[in-house]
Order: sequence, then C-alpha cells, then structure tokens
Amino acid sequence: MSLAKELDFPQDIPEDVILPPSDLYSDEPPLETELHLEQIMLLLKCLKWLWRDRTDFYAAGNLTIYYSLSKRKSEDFRGPDFFVVLDTERKTRKSWVVWEEEGKYPNFILEILSESTANTDKELKKKLYQNTFRTPDYFWFDPYTLEFAGFHLLDGKYEPLEANHQGHLWSQQLDLYLGIHQGLLRFFTQSGQLVPTPEEEAESERQQKELAEQEAESERQQKELALSKAERLAAKLRELNIDPDTI
Repeated sequence: MSLAKELDFPQDIPEDVILPPSDLYSDEPPLETELHLEQIMLLLKCLKWLWRDRTDFYAAGNLTIYYSLSKRKSEDFRGPDFFVVLDTERKTRKSWVVWEEEGKYPNFILEILSESTANTDKELKKKLYQNTFRTPDYFWFDPYTLEFAGFHLLDGKYEPLEANHQGHLWSQQLDLYLGIHQGLLRFFTQSGQLVPTPEEEAESERQQKELAEQEAESERQQKELALSKAERLAAKLRELNIDPDTI
C-alpha cells in the first residue's frame, strides 16, 4: 500500500511526492475515560493559568516523548498522561523529542491509573522514569479509587513522599503541592491555597465584587438610617422649642 493510502491522502498524489513522516506527531492512544481527559485538562489549565507570565516551561498531556539514543522515532517512545519540562521554551509542539530539546527529559510526570494500566504505571514506567528519564518528581493518581502517591528522585532512586497534614504531597520541581479536591487531583500553593482555574478565579472575583457592593449598600443604608433618626430627633426638639444646633 502506498504512503498516500496509508495516510488517507487524496489518491491523485503522485507516488514520487515525498510526504512528511507521520511519526512527527504524537502517537498516543485515546484516553480510557472521560474522567482521565477531565483530569489532564484540569491540571493543564490550572498550571498554565498560574504560570501565565512565564515562558520557561512546557506542559502537555497524553503526548509522545521520543528518547531513542539512535535518534529514531520508530523506537523508544512513551507518552505520559501529564508532564512538565522546566527551563525550556514555551511553545506548541507536536511531540517531545529529547534529542531536539537539548537532551531534556520531563522534570515532573503524572500517570493517571486505570485497571488496565496500573501495573505498568507502578512498575515498568516507574523504572523507566527513574533509570532512563531521571525525572525528579513522579506521581500517580486513580480518579476512581482516589489512590494517590508521589516519589522524588534521591541518589538515583525514587523515594516515596510523605503527605502533610492536609494529605497533600510536595513537588519540589513545580514548587507546588498536589492533593485531592472534590474527587480530582489539584495543585495547591505552599500556604495550602487551591490553585484555581481561570473560571474559578473569575467567579471568585465576581463574588468578591458582589460582596463589596453589598457591604457598600449596607453602609449606605446605615448612614441613611442614622441621618433619618437625626432628622426626626431634630424635628422633635424643635417641637419642644429647642434648637437642635445648640445642643
């Protein structure tokens, strides 16, 4: 079969035309469930919003990482569910190609567990990220069972992270906590504040504005009430032939 047919290009393309290789793009399978997609998009949205003024990172979900030592995209590739690379240019990419990115591997990786992938994520991928990627921070999370664990690379080995009193795990690379909030994994600041989505921040600002307006209206009404009482008192004093201005 011709390459044009394999790629579903129009059949009138001449056979001698050189088409772009298909492995330039991410080659990851579809996500297993809608909840997996929601979790990835939530983390991406929150981190990109939090770091909206930064240009020195790359964050992606379900995107292929090519890492072949022989620089071949037909071998040695893996697609984490969510990963972050630091100290790199913030731009759109079709995939992450290690040898085209100054040899950089992810600083942070999160895998979202499922019944079919849990063993691979906990064993094969964990060893790969530890021994080959040398990724400093590795986490996994199951959005159905809420199983949550994190590891930090120490002397070449992943050491499990200890949760704080809120049940959150610290990522040294992101300088953020990760923790479960309303059934999904979220980022938290050092002080324990939830990192919001743009929509959540806009809603919070709307509520704060509404509260400020309510407080201003309440203060206005109190002033009007006090003025009304003062006017009634002055009128009563005048009925008694007392000038209120002399009191």
